[in-house]
Amino acid sequence: MDWVPIVFGTFKGVALCIAMFFAVKWHYDQGEKLERRAALISGAKITAVFLLAVATVSLIAFGLSWKLGLDLSY
Repeated sequence: MDWVPIVFGTFKGVALCIAMFFAVKWHYDQGEKLERRAALISGAKITAVFLLAVATVSLIAFGLSWKLGLDLSY
């Protein structure tokens, strides 16, 4: 059973690499259709939403852990 994690881990890595290749290719092809300015604006919007989501999840996690009395210091 020692080979199972190796095989499944390799499969997962290959599948993710193939999916990332096609995702980047698709986004690149879509970017050629749009103007450069429109692509930059949409990229900035996506980045802002992502950062807002990360900040929200972090605040909720730290707030909940503080409320539960968990020690977050090392």
